[in-house]
Amino acid sequence: MTYSLTRRANSLTRRAALIGAACAAMTLSSAPAQAAAKIQRLVSPGGIEAWFVQDATLPLIAMEYAFSGGASQDPAGKPGVGNLVADLLDEGSGNLDSKTYHERLDDRAIKLSFSATRDHFRGSLRMLKDNKDEAYDLLRTALTSARFEPTDVERIRAQVISTLRRESTNPSSLAHRKFLEVAFSDHPYSRPDTGTLDSVPKIEIADLKDYARRILAKDTLRIVVVGDVDPDTLGKLLDKTFGALPAKAELTPIPDVVAAKPPHRAFIPLDVPQTVVTFGGPGINRHDPDFMAAVVVNHILGGGMSSRLFNEVREKRGLVYSISEALLWMDHSALFIGKTGTRADRAGETVDAVEKEIRRIAEEGPTQQELDEAKSYLKGSHMLALDTSSNLAQTLLQYQLDKLPIDYIEKRNTIVDAVTLDDTRRVAKKLWGDGLLTVIVGRDPQAAAQPAAAPPKSN
Repeated sequence: MTYSLTRRANSLTRRAALIGAACAAMTLSSAPAQAAAKIQRLVSPGGIEAWFVQDATLPLIAMEYAFSGGASQDPAGKPGVGNLVADLLDEGSGNLDSKTYHERLDDRAIKLSFSATRDHFRGSLRMLKDNKDEAYDLLRTALTSARFEPTDVERIRAQVISTLRRESTNPSSLAHRKFLEVAFSDHPYSRPDTGTLDSVPKIEIADLKDYARRILAKDTLRIVVVGDVDPDTLGKLLDKTFGALPAKAELTPIPDVVAAKPPHRAFIPLDVPQTVVTFGGPGINRHDPDFMAAVVVNHILGGGMSSRLFNEVREKRGLVYSISEALLWMDHSALFIGKTGTRADRAGETVDAVEKEIRRIAEEGPTQQELDEAKSYLKGSHMLALDTSSNLAQTLLQYQLDKLPIDYIEKRNTIVDAVTLDDTRRVAKKLWGDGLLTVIVGRDPQAAAQPAAAPPKSN
């Protein structure tokens, strides 16, 4: 968020420094197997645990961390509280007002950010080794003594509302929100994590302080640090930064939920040049034994420019410019979800083509060649995704949040290799055999609001 031309100029200077550091960091991390051998489980003197990769290749430190909670912990009538807290924690803390706080970040090229996902309140910290003490101290004050000054709250609220107004006429945003409503009904996952034009103006400072008090606690904290710092120094920094937080979070229980069963089709009229289509359905939970088989077969269906959907809907028929589909897993549910865009007069044809291709893979499964190529890609791309300290930290934090073992990074390719053709065929039918939940946003296509016919049963 920006509040003035001065701050914007400072931010540009800061970004320039960070870009230089980021370019240098491209060589920091090793290949996954080597990185895995370096992963330590560090426990600070005060009992704060972190996964730690020590690497002195460059004088940089990257930290990723998360608390359980996220947008699902927003009060029922006020979605957007967690998002607003994330936008405000760095707007002044302790005896530093917003301007002074950001000047401190800018002067030391410290990159600090917060975000609220569905299930977690996440944070990121990047710094040069020599600036670690000030970086961790600025994070400490943000987490423990955020000011939530009325002028800052209103400025950031206005920016959020401006974004929500733009999204209210954006077909992709409308389609995504409607899809979650269809999939999750009255469950917290159905609520927009950034809030609504009705809810955000009603959020009070007391709501923000209460959310921070309930969510920012040590018992749900997960941390990954990668970079040039020794274990003893890091342990002391973690205690100083997180030690004063409450011992236990006060979380509202969130029930598990299965997304609505397909088929279902919804239409939102909007006078825009391109019609947007979002489609999906119930997915595979992260700890389901079939999860990796689902990852492999999902890549075959919708993972990039070699996927079936891309080839059939774009390359062969020319209906769309791009189309993608992915698995999404959360703490209490899972989805597969895809999106594309097309001309209004071809929306019906596009949806039919997507449904046909998904029905075909559900009934027949992939070929052996597709399976072999998907495995090769998934193993290679995973290695390339660990090319920087930041990427490695983000990946390891996700493993923690997914409750995976500390050596999972070494085991992953073996798990991919173990997926068989029978596995993928079974999972394809499980994922896509019932058809699709589909949301269409755009100019009125023929019969767009009619329920989709149930797919024929395979023998």
